[in-house]
Amino acid sequence: QVQLVESGGGLVQPGGSLRLSCAASGSTFSLNTMRWYRQAPRKQRELVAAITSGGSTNYADSVKGRFTISRDNAKNTVYLEMNSLKPEDTAVYLCNADIGIAGYMYLYWGQGTQVTVSS
Repeated sequence: QVQLVESGGGLVQPGGSLRLSCAASGSTFSLNTMRWYRQAPRKQRELVAAITSGGSTNYADSVKGRFTISRDNAKNTVYLEMNSLKPEDTAVYLCNADIGIAGYMYLYWGQGTQVTVSS
């Protein structure tokens, strides 16, 4: 069984920064594309950023230039560096990953971490 566990959320003032982490653990697996989503109250879940196993990235227009996704393959971890945070960035942030196990590909989700941007 594989688990994704997010951390790093919290309360921050507008203009501040946070760094989210999502670590994968479990039995033998391979990590492929990893993504960060966010879910705000009364809004649809939104793809924030994605990174392939080779390091190619893409971002939602709303976070380009402010957020940076990266990964440490040795630690099976993906990060989301968030700068110049705005109140509209407030949401539960969730990671997911395409995980290969015994020749099959599965999509796993973490449980989410709350980010609140408020003065």
